[in-house]
Amino acid sequence: MQHNQEHLINQGEDLPNPADIELSKPSKSRFLFLLFFFGYFIFAWAGCYNLYEHKYQKNDNITVPDNTLYEPKYK
Repeated sequence: MQHNQEHLINQGEDLPNPADIELSKPSKSRFLFLLFFFGYFIFAWAGCYNLYEHKYQKNDNITVPDNTLYEPKYK
């Protein structure tokens, strides 16, 4: 009978979990710093990769009208 009463009393208590970042401020701070750092790193890397993939490709086969040159040639 006493065992059942102890079980009912202890039912509302939470056991401390060492993996819970809310219990330790340094652990939470480290986690948030690493999350921000790697998130920013991946975002910057993806931006650079996207710029590399969509870079300007030179095309020498473009014909420019003679009247729009730096020294235009008129008929």
